[in-house]
Amino acid sequence: MSVSVELLAAFCVFAVATLFTPGPNNVMLMASGLNFGLPRTWAHIFGVGLGFALMFLLVGLGLGALFTAWPVLYTLLKYAGAAYLLYFAWLIATAAPATEGEAARGRPLTFVEAAAFQWVNPKGWVVAVGATASYAALAAFPANIAIMTVLFALLGLLSALTWAWFGSGLRTVLRRPGAVRVFNVVMALLLVASIYPVVAGFGG
Repeated sequence: MSVSVELLAAFCVFAVATLFTPGPNNVMLMASGLNFGLPRTWAHIFGVGLGFALMFLLVGLGLGALFTAWPVLYTLLKYAGAAYLLYFAWLIATAAPATEGEAARGRPLTFVEAAAFQWVNPKGWVVAVGATASYAALAAFPANIAIMTVLFALLGLLSALTWAWFGSGLRTVLRRPGAVRVFNVVMALLLVASIYPVVAGFGG
């Protein structure tokens, strides 16, 4: 199996930039860690990390079949995906600091509830479709989807754990607007950098 190292590295940067930046999942995890503590949030953590990986796998397998039947579709989606990721990077860079919102509830989310939430999370759909369209050339189908699914699962679990941990022990750090804005800008720049191998044709 031939794997494009350039695209694999770019995908890892993309995954870190999208999974670790503020969004519905991370705000809810932060609130759960704050309100219920890390031990009671483990089901929520695994539901987010593994639930999104499963959603990506199903989305990727469907789009991958289309790419095999109509190769030109991959080319169109590759550049459309790169353009949308640039827009997404701008949204991250200009986002206001994350807040807890109304995520607190009487009990933490269960594994099934957190996994089911991925299917109604707009950011999750953007990430899943964008990654499939932009990084499909890192390996032959379906190995490319399998590689990205495993990496999404591992990095997703790490991201979920990090945000729950922030909520349980680092609330004052996360509530500093200046620190959050710097973090968002850095993640946005990494996201832009991850797009270059896609448009440059590495692994195509």
